[in-house]
Amino acid sequence: MTFNSLIPDTALSVAGLTDYIRLLLEQDNQLRQVWVTGEVSSANNHRSGLFFTLQDPEGTAGIKCVVWKSQIPKLAQMPIAGEQLIILGSIRVYPQRGEYQLSVWQAIPAGAGLQALRYQQLKSRLLAEGLFDAERKRALPLHPQTIAVVTSPTAAAWGDIQKTLKQRYPGLHVLFSPATVQGEQAPDSIVKAINRVNRDGRAEVLILSRGGGAVEELACFNDERVVRAVASCSIPVITGIGHERDESLVDLVADACVHTPTAAAETVVPSLADLYVQHRQRIVALAEAVGECAETAENKLQSLRHGLRRLGLDRQVQQEMQRLSWKRQQLIQVTMGRSHQAQQRLELLREKLASLDPKAVLKRGYAVVRRENGDIVRSVSELAVGEDLLIQLGQGEVKLTYSPPQKGQGF
Repeated sequence: MTFNSLIPDTALSVAGLTDYIRLLLEQDNQLRQVWVTGEVSSANNHRSGLFFTLQDPEGTAGIKCVVWKSQIPKLAQMPIAGEQLIILGSIRVYPQRGEYQLSVWQAIPAGAGLQALRYQQLKSRLLAEGLFDAERKRALPLHPQTIAVVTSPTAAAWGDIQKTLKQRYPGLHVLFSPATVQGEQAPDSIVKAINRVNRDGRAEVLILSRGGGAVEELACFNDERVVRAVASCSIPVITGIGHERDESLVDLVADACVHTPTAAAETVVPSLADLYVQHRQRIVALAEAVGECAETAENKLQSLRHGLRRLGLDRQVQQEMQRLSWKRQQLIQVTMGRSHQAQQRLELLREKLASLDPKAVLKRGYAVVRRENGDIVRSVSELAVGEDLLIQLGQGEVKLTYSPPQKGQGF
């Protein structure tokens, strides 16, 4: 039996084993993004990045770390020997040396930094759930008649809220649900106080408040239980937490947030004095609007009146024209009647004249004897023998010389 025959077929090369270990470590979900706390024991700058070792304070374990040059400006805290840090990174294998190391993305101080880390982790999770979305925000009621207040009964915040509400909106019904707002028992106490308001069902809006304080004293307002209680509250919630630092998680999930209890009370109800001033302004504006409408209506009325007057004059003119037309018809009729009568009279006179016309008599066979001077001869005794006479007949004239008739002869 030779030595080679003792080597199994599954034997790996160093590179193969190292690559296998690399795949195990680098593809592990937990190790691809891992937070590690420890103390920096050494730190060496290199042109490619910063190399240091992170170990337990007791020195029982250590891990090599590297921050590549492009990532160094993004660190919240530079690794310095002797400092406690919280490191965010991923496990990477260095095949040439058969070593693994932590590739660092972020470094923050431990202690307070740990609280900040937990705050950020919870914030990211709640943000992913949509609890901070603007679409979830409910509008505060404009004129609430009943409001609920959750705060400490011994805190100055409760006194400030009462005073402000009384000054701004007397007669408002305030439901007080007391809670501890500081310490380890605060989260449970606040959640129970909010649940009492929900079960009561009378309040239209809820104020969650406390006065100012140190960061650690306000930690209850970053507690997940309190955040979820506010998010699931049946009525709109406004927070008035006395701090000027970054917003708490409760501020982010609330429907509205301000920085003091007094500001919360001022926001949740209007001032009656301001409402009265606004009411007076509306009265003045309404009076002006009514005045303008009245003036416009009066101008329109005057225009209509003028139009009616013009319409009346036109009607009078039309009526007068109709009357004149009727008079004209009457005049025509009367004139025609009189003309007809005159025509008849003229005809009678013509007939009478015709009856008296000598020519008409002559036409009936009579004659008129005239001297040469035109005088009519009415008697024979007026004539002289041999006198020239004109005999006018019905048609034409005859000239003759008068001679006395012989006995037995006429003219």
